[in-house]
Amino acid sequence: MKLSEAISIKIQKICSTYNITPNKLANICCLTQSTVQNLVAGKSKNPKLLTIIRICEGLNITLKDFFDDEIFYKIERED
Repeated sequence: MKLSEAISIKIQKICSTYNITPNKLANICCLTQSTVQNLVAGKSKNPKLLTIIRICEGLNITLKDFFDDEIFYKIERED
């Protein structure tokens, strides 16, 4: 699985867990709606760590919490 796909799946899981939409997630995390929508759609081929950090801070979770998911265990390089 590619990183962009794994991040897309993880953000969808987060939205489901917190019962929020991607747009609400963007508002909570002080990100633009297009940034979150691109992550969810898998259009961001090289997502910035700062974006993931903002998501974590907005939801009061750690980076470990975000990446501690089996979907990140076998990531394919996208270069």
